[in-house]
Amino acid sequence: MKFAFFGTDEFSVKVLDTLKEAGLLPALIITVPDQPKGRKMVITPPPAKIWAEANGIEFIQPVSLKNLEEEKLKPVWDFFLVASYGKLIPQDILAIPSHGTLNIHPSLLPKYRGPSPLETAILNGDEETGVTIMLVDALMDHGPILATEKIKLADQYNFSQLRDKLAEMGAKLVVKILPDYLASQPARASKITPQAQDHSQATLTKKFTKEDGFIDQETPVLARYRKILALNPWPGTYLDYPGPKGKIRLIIKQAHLVPPERDKEEDKLVYDRVVPEGGKEMDWKSFLNGLHSSK
Repeated sequence: MKFAFFGTDEFSVKVLDTLKEAGLLPALIITVPDQPKGRKMVITPPPAKIWAEANGIEFIQPVSLKNLEEEKLKPVWDFFLVASYGKLIPQDILAIPSHGTLNIHPSLLPKYRGPSPLETAILNGDEETGVTIMLVDALMDHGPILATEKIKLADQYNFSQLRDKLAEMGAKLVVKILPDYLASQPARASKITPQAQDHSQATLTKKFTKEDGFIDQETPVLARYRKILALNPWPGTYLDYPGPKGKIRLIIKQAHLVPPERDKEEDKLVYDRVVPEGGKEMDWKSFLNGLHSSK
C-alpha cells in the first residue's frame, strides 16, 4: 500500500501513531506551514511535521494546494488519507490515487460536519458519537461513507480525551477496511460499497472564539460543565469571579460535578484547576486561600 497522508494537529498525530503500530506508514505527509503561536507569536511547526521528522517520513508544507509541487504527486498512489488537515483539497488532487482519497472524520456523518464536531458533540450532551471513514469529494465532509463506529459519550470525555479516542478508533477502522476496500477494482465487485450521506440531515458546526468560552453563572450547571469539557484547551473557558477588590477574570481549566444530596437538587459544579488573570495555574483551594489572604 502506497499512500500519502494529509494532516496537521494532535488528532493527526494520534492517527499516525496508531497506523505506525499497525505497520502502515505513509510515504509522504502533507501538512500546513509553520505558524506563529502564543503571546510572543513564536513560529511553530505543526504537530504532523514534528511527527514526520521524528519518524523519518518525507513531508511538504504547501501554502496553497493549488500550487502543490506536482512532482511530489507523480508516483502511483493507492490512496490518500486525510485526518484533520484543515483545508479543502482540490478535486484534481483528490482524483490522483487509484482508489481515491479517504477521510477520518470524528463524528457520525452527516451529523456534525465542519470544524468542531468534537466540541459540538460534548456541548450538546450527545449520548453517543463516533468516527466515520468516508471518500472525500470537493465539498466539506460531503462524500459517501465507507464505514462508521460508535462509542458512548454522555459527558464521559473532555475534548482531548475524545479527540485521542476517536483518532485511534478511526485509524484502526481504516486498517480494518483497507484490504477489502483496495481489493475493489473496476472489473470486480467491491466488498465495500460507499453509501451516500443523507444530506437533508446534515448539521454544520462552527469555529469557536474566545467569546464562546465565557461561563455565565446563570446558565444550568450541566451546560457550564459541558462547556469546560468541550472548550479546553481552545478557546478556553473563563468567568468573572467576585473578589475583595472587584471582579477577577478566572480561567477554568478543569472541573467536576458533585451529585446532589437530595433527589430534587441540581448537581454542583466544583472547579479543580484555575488560572487567575495574569497569574499561574493552581488548584481551586490555593486560589481561594490567596483570595482570602489578600482581603
